[in-house]
Amino acid sequence: MSTHAGGGFDDPSAEVLAEAAAAFGLLSTPARLHLVRALSQGESDGTGLAELVGGTLPSVSQHLTKLKLAGLVRSRREGRRQVYLADDPDVVTVVRLMVGQLAARAGHAPPQHVRLRDLGV
Repeated sequence: MSTHAGGGFDDPSAEVLAEAAAAFGLLSTPARLHLVRALSQGESDGTGLAELVGGTLPSVSQHLTKLKLAGLVRSRREGRRQVYLADDPDVVTVVRLMVGQLAARAGHAPPQHVRLRDLGV
């Protein structure tokens, strides 16, 4: 980390900023943000997540694959089912805080089961 000239604060490296931007970019779609928030409440299989968020199984699977490749979600096999869970507690914290703050500003509790189709996705 370098110190900003005259500012006296630590500045993250370009690599750290690029990694953060990539993570935020990945979460910039309502569908993926909704999936991470859903998984922050507990693990689920793809079918359960599709029902919860109101998306199709192929669409949800594609989003989960991207989240998995980024290391934000992981999965394990249980018989014939693929079970997904959030894999980065820090990202889960950021997502929960952001959604909670925005819900509070809007004057209501964070939505528990908003469907993707209700968000126009």
